[in-house]
Amino acid sequence: MGEQEKNAPMTDSDSSTGATSALASETVVRHFRQILMWPLRIMPGQLEGTRIPKHWEAIEAAADACPWQELRDEFDDPKSFQQRHYKEFITFLPFVQRCLYGQGSASSPRGGLDSALRVFRRRDIAQMRVTLDRHHAAWVLQIAHVDLYFFYDTDIIIPVVEVFADDVPLLVAEDLLFKTGRAYPAYWKPDGRAAQCPYRVEWLSASGDILAVSDYDDQQKFLEFTCQHRSPNVAAHWAYLLEPLALHLSGCEGVIRFRQIEYHRMPLLAYLSFDDPKVLTRGDFARLALITKAGPSDSLPYSTRELATLEEHHCYDRFWDPLEPDLSCRYLCCGHAFVVVGKAADDFFADRETGVLGQFRHQYFLMNLMAHFQKAMLMLFSEWLVAAISQLEVRDVESIKTFKREIRQLLASFLRFTERYWFHVVSAQAQARGLFRLLSRHLDTDQLYHDVSASIKDMNQYLDSDSLRRQANTVVRLTVVTTLGLIATVSTGFLGMNIFDEADNPVWIKLLILLLVFIPSTLLVNYAVANSKVLSDFLEALADKRLSWWDRTQVLCRIWRNPPPTAANRASPSGQANLGGRGGRGQ
Repeated sequence: MGEQEKNAPMTDSDSSTGATSALASETVVRHFRQILMWPLRIMPGQLEGTRIPKHWEAIEAAADACPWQELRDEFDDPKSFQQRHYKEFITFLPFVQRCLYGQGSASSPRGGLDSALRVFRRRDIAQMRVTLDRHHAAWVLQIAHVDLYFFYDTDIIIPVVEVFADDVPLLVAEDLLFKTGRAYPAYWKPDGRAAQCPYRVEWLSASGDILAVSDYDDQQKFLEFTCQHRSPNVAAHWAYLLEPLALHLSGCEGVIRFRQIEYHRMPLLAYLSFDDPKVLTRGDFARLALITKAGPSDSLPYSTRELATLEEHHCYDRFWDPLEPDLSCRYLCCGHAFVVVGKAADDFFADRETGVLGQFRHQYFLMNLMAHFQKAMLMLFSEWLVAAISQLEVRDVESIKTFKREIRQLLASFLRFTERYWFHVVSAQAQARGLFRLLSRHLDTDQLYHDVSASIKDMNQYLDSDSLRRQANTVVRLTVVTTLGLIATVSTGFLGMNIFDEADNPVWIKLLILLLVFIPSTLLVNYAVANSKVLSDFLEALADKRLSWWDRTQVLCRIWRNPPPTAANRASPSGQANLGGRGGRGQ
């Protein structure tokens, strides 16, 4: 799903010489590659109250003025299908293959079931120039590709940016991993500079023209937006990259409006090759595994106690052993990040087709893509549940009907998500299976799935029990009315006799008699329905031989007594329960 690209100079020709010479004595990353993912939620479109399952149609409709063009995968053309595509495909189990690649037919490559993923790519951005600090030189990262992933029948999209460079000092590589994938600043320093973010990020065209520039230091912009909309804003260069998509409530026009789902740090994958990866210290591996601030190799980013389980919980060492020269490939994972470290001189590790680099860009990328999509989708289900329950008013019939429709729709969507996208295992290969299990454990998707599933089922069970309760009440009322009517029916219909012979009377007398019978009967039925609960209790008491006739009469007399006040009536002087939510801090 990637393209072959040539290595390009790492640093800006005008400003990087000094920085390179100053860091020449440090450990150098021979090849640095980073893939940023950004799960986003698509907001409801023009059809209010509906969830459009094919959001990419809006991109296709704006094709003339849109930089995003659909990327046809290699399965469409057997001539472009290479060995790395084959190895990528067979890594996954059949049900995952059907999700990722669809199911072809003998007559046409796209004649069968389409893939659940639709990919769009923009090719106008060629480089990413990053100034990590205002006192240091800028670094130019080459863009491998900028993609936008849509998922069928969901409201989730994931923009993906892959960058790469050669000969990067380790401290700079750690800083790039820590700072570049920031949708917005975490906070600002006293001098107004954004903290934990690059000083400046620029998108460059192939000719070197600046397409967009970050605005992390525009503190007022982010503060005002958050204050007005209760939602964080997005840095200018990321907003440009997603055009013609627009941030929800931003005031910008866009064919699709999106909103952020979780943390401002984008999930990432990183590939780092070294001349000798075994010179890395435990502190280096801790910074790479947990994506912390850059620091000296002889120190730890956190306390010794905090990092006591680093190797057990964050390292996959199937092909790593400090004492074995041939075992020099190590996988690091913290959920937020997936990092591969290896030896640059190892031909298999650096092979772009079938080696570790090729696996990193294809198999491992897809594993991370699906895992982060699963988490984003589960968090979105949780948001929908909160929205549905917050709008429920138990005294409003229309609110109850709307709530029922929402829960039924959520249940159907959740079942489709489970059958199409929910995988506990993606591969039968030991390494791929182990890495996906490690990633899922850190993302805690299993527990999140269980919680969302239990909540949806509980709400659906509540609706079912409420429906059964209403049906039971209806049956009680019908039973009481039928029982009372049975007496009159048997009495007047015994042997088909008529007590009063009015067959020869004029029509108007018959109509008058009909009204005289119809009105009392209607009133009696209404009275019986209104008091069906007490009458039902009387019938049960009548059938209970342990009760005396006086006790049974007392039960019947409850019809004419005032009912005791309910808990809701006692809750407030107005007779209504106090169901209001928490007020604002200013109240």
